[in-house]
Amino acid sequence: MAFLVSLFTRYKREIETSDKQPDESLKTHYYKAAYQQVFASVEKVFRDDADCRITTVSQERGEIAVEISKPFNCFLVATIVSVKPLETAVDFTISSEKFSLLGIYPDLKKRINSYFNKINQVHTNISLK
Repeated sequence: MAFLVSLFTRYKREIETSDKQPDESLKTHYYKAAYQQVFASVEKVFRDDADCRITTVSQERGEIAVEISKPFNCFLVATIVSVKPLETAVDFTISSEKFSLLGIYPDLKKRINSYFNKINQVHTNISLK
């Protein structure tokens, strides 16, 4: 049964990180930093990535929408939320219309993890308690 779940997961074309994700690498990441600092860092990650084009920035709502062009077209929304003073949560939702015989889920997951890794280099990740 686990094999079938794994096989079908590979063909999903959307990933949403959350606290309820069974995959540890796709759980919400919490950072020990003020909301403004984390928001600015997440925005900088996308501005520095040549494959990304920021379409919307809403600091009031804590969202950044991004179109990604390589290795295939996809759309990402980063959500940044202040949980408490000096604790900020970051979640991503990424999706693509592309279909691949090999499945694109692994590529989407790799992209999300690379963004989390870039943020981890700037801020202390306190998710891994």
